[in-house]
Amino acid sequence: MSAKKFITDNGAEVHDRVRIETGDLTYEGLILPKHNFSEDNIIIIKLDNGYNIGISTENAKMTLISKAEKKDTVTHSKKENKELPNISILGTGGTIASFVDYKTGAVSPAITAEQLVNSVKALDEVANVSAEPLFSLASEDMKPEHWEGMAKKVKEMHDKNNHGIVIGHGTDTMSYSAAALSFQLPEISNPVVFTGAQRSPDRPSSDAHLNLVGAAKVAMSDLGEISIAMHETTNDENVAIWRGNRARKAHSSKRDAFRTPNEGPLGIVKDKIEWKDKYRSTVENTAIQAGFDENIGMVWSHPGLKIEDWENIVSRKNGVVIAGTGLGHINSDLLGAIEKTSKDIPVAMSSQCLSGSTNLNVYRNGRKLLERGVIETYDMLPETALVKMMWLSKHHQDNVRDMMGQNLVGEISNSRKLN
Repeated sequence: MSAKKFITDNGAEVHDRVRIETGDLTYEGLILPKHNFSEDNIIIIKLDNGYNIGISTENAKMTLISKAEKKDTVTHSKKENKELPNISILGTGGTIASFVDYKTGAVSPAITAEQLVNSVKALDEVANVSAEPLFSLASEDMKPEHWEGMAKKVKEMHDKNNHGIVIGHGTDTMSYSAAALSFQLPEISNPVVFTGAQRSPDRPSSDAHLNLVGAAKVAMSDLGEISIAMHETTNDENVAIWRGNRARKAHSSKRDAFRTPNEGPLGIVKDKIEWKDKYRSTVENTAIQAGFDENIGMVWSHPGLKIEDWENIVSRKNGVVIAGTGLGHINSDLLGAIEKTSKDIPVAMSSQCLSGSTNLNVYRNGRKLLERGVIETYDMLPETALVKMMWLSKHHQDNVRDMMGQNLVGEISNSRKLN
């Protein structure tokens, strides 16, 4: 039986308090509205402990405990508060725009950008927010074509609205997308802030609401760099602002998942923003060079890497980034193959380490790599180095080798600390 019919047959409605008995288990709570990923026969109720649970109607018995209080509700568009600035939220999917599928336990994209904005009432006191969907994707499904689409949409919105933009995005590949926009949009007229959630908005422990409010405040600043705004700590207190092309998701599930190697956050969002580091300010017009050469490879250096592995990966590529060990190292047996490759295409060396920098002048193999034309990327993250080479190969094909080691938009720190 469908959940809708089951509820109706028992004289109940959404938001009524009910008791549901199924087998030896009994649950009591408020009936929640069906969302896009609710199975037809699954009823979702909010328990007294704050958690939501999905219950099958099969062999279930429902008892109505109390009706929901009737409230005078009027459907209307939010009125603009002329005392608040305007911002836009661009939805691309991810956990921040998801619900739990209570049949499978999986988290799936389910709500629109507008629904997400309307669910965060605190935004009403921060800004006049308009929402627009662009994609509905899990972050692992993001591709370079989506990076290009985001950049073009940001340019369009900046030119039309002249205000800041928050991009809701899945956290797993957020740093790739933020880096991609930083190269495509080297100058911006208004802030562009990525934010997301480690836990879906329907969970009591969700970080979505605080992250959205924090990102909205950043979107009203003069920050002229692509940034990421996420929880500073595991507590629901402050949001940290990370430079978009230097941030990495450093924990798979904690709410304070993001870090910047060798540097701290650009700022902390409390009631107001406390800036911690220098940043580039907004300019009059947003500049754009959109698009990527997707035919760039990445090689992860490891003890079992063989010459044939290298050759298979780099074959017919237009460039390759190495995620080397330590200061930027790779198996000595590969030096000849790397030299052969670097004569035809750019080869750049990054480091797998979470802090520090490459330094190919310290050890013999590093010096040999330099002699063989390998480009040093210092403390650029491997993922950023990959995105950068993809962008350079598209727009500066003849200057990839010269520009890979240059700090174009803040992707290489000034310190490049070795400790």
